[in-house]
Amino acid sequence: MTSNRREFIKNAVAAGSAVALSPVLSAIGGSPAAGKPLKLLILGGSGFIGPHMVRQALDRGHEVSIFNRGKTNPHLFPDIEKLVGDRGGDLEALKGRQWDVVIDNSGYIPRHVRNSAQLLKDSAEHYLFTSTGGAYAAVYDGNWPEGYTDEDAPLSVLPEPESEDIGEYYGQLKVVCEQEVQKAFPERYTITRPGLIVGPGDSTDRFTYYPARVSQGGEMMAFGTPKDPVQYIDARDLAKFCLHCVENRQVDIYNSIGPEQVFTIGQMLNQIKAAIGASTRFTWVPAAFLAESEIAMGSVMPWISPESEISGLARLSSERAFKNGLTFRPFAETASDTLEWWNSLPKDRRQGMRGGLRGGGLEFGPASMEQQMAREAEILAAWQATQTA
Repeated sequence: MTSNRREFIKNAVAAGSAVALSPVLSAIGGSPAAGKPLKLLILGGSGFIGPHMVRQALDRGHEVSIFNRGKTNPHLFPDIEKLVGDRGGDLEALKGRQWDVVIDNSGYIPRHVRNSAQLLKDSAEHYLFTSTGGAYAAVYDGNWPEGYTDEDAPLSVLPEPESEDIGEYYGQLKVVCEQEVQKAFPERYTITRPGLIVGPGDSTDRFTYYPARVSQGGEMMAFGTPKDPVQYIDARDLAKFCLHCVENRQVDIYNSIGPEQVFTIGQMLNQIKAAIGASTRFTWVPAAFLAESEIAMGSVMPWISPESEISGLARLSSERAFKNGLTFRPFAETASDTLEWWNSLPKDRRQGMRGGLRGGGLEFGPASMEQQMAREAEILAAWQATQTA
């Protein structure tokens, strides 16, 4: 495997990671919990997905405890129980307690998941694990099925069974984590496999790049063709689905991405433009030229080149999830809320956008919007020169 492809896969399959350091905005409106309120233990709870989940759980009448190291956003949720420890070895705060449900948003290393799941198997009725859409073997061998990939497709295998290298083996390690949950909680588990998770609070800035850039107006470089499919899930919709699953004790594995109907990069950009009232003009640049320009495609998700070996990550089937409670808010809401959140961040944070055109001269590092647009202008000029030559 080439280093470029390895970097691309690493960026892409880690896109659903729950580890994000930015605080989220306001809570989303909740709905009554199914049945009696639950005692929930959330492993994590303070990064990206976690705060949305905590807020919705409280809105739905549940009692919430969170377990983490107490280092990320410790100011959040002053009125809930915060258990401090480390999944790498300090689980003392979890011993001798009882919960109805464990929600694991922070499991990436099988040893950590095994230790927590085995410790809690007699202390909780149900365990929900957040995995990844990058769990499938086709991510690594390129053998995608025709059409869309469902949950029964072959899974990737960890080539070095003792490895804990998340950067190298993110998807494969998640597969082993799933297996550890299934061993400890047979017939008492839910596993979700989200793809790119977007919305307020996302520190990767992959999707955030799009509404932030569209809001600047002018001529904007658009990737590939308007018909290229894209998939995503708003963190708030993922949180709602997870709570629905545990409230109803749904024992299954769910790809968790969408929307339900085919959605293209062209539709995405035009809907962002309409949602925020921008006057941006889009110039489409083919995937092959973008590759020559050293654009890090993992940094511009949800767009993935249909010509790439991981193109199937834009064609995951969530039919099972949609039939069992997954819902999507209007895309315009996701786009406008994300931009509102981005604009609320301190200026120094916004000067270091982590997604977008990170290739070439930017060397995969954070960049200001001014740097992003300067790089964009260079690529557009080079592309347009080929059209007039």
